[in-house]
Amino acid sequence: MKPDDPLLQILACPLDKGPLHLVVPKDASEALYNPRLRRRYPIVDGIPQLLPASGEQVCDDEHEELLKQMAP
Repeated sequence: MKPDDPLLQILACPLDKGPLHLVVPKDASEALYNPRLRRRYPIVDGIPQLLPASGEQVCDDEHEELLKQMAP
């Protein structure tokens, strides 16, 4: 998935229905991130896994790193 993919404009978090941000952590594969709930949803073979059970909570340190990636 690319940052300019139009699909990103319509995807929403399954829990709070807010926007998600594409992130590619250095030590993991690409994912969609909800900074409001601090939940990361994996993208497997180009398909976002947006079931509530697929999301995982991130720790404070990882949250800070993901916020840095999202900054313009």
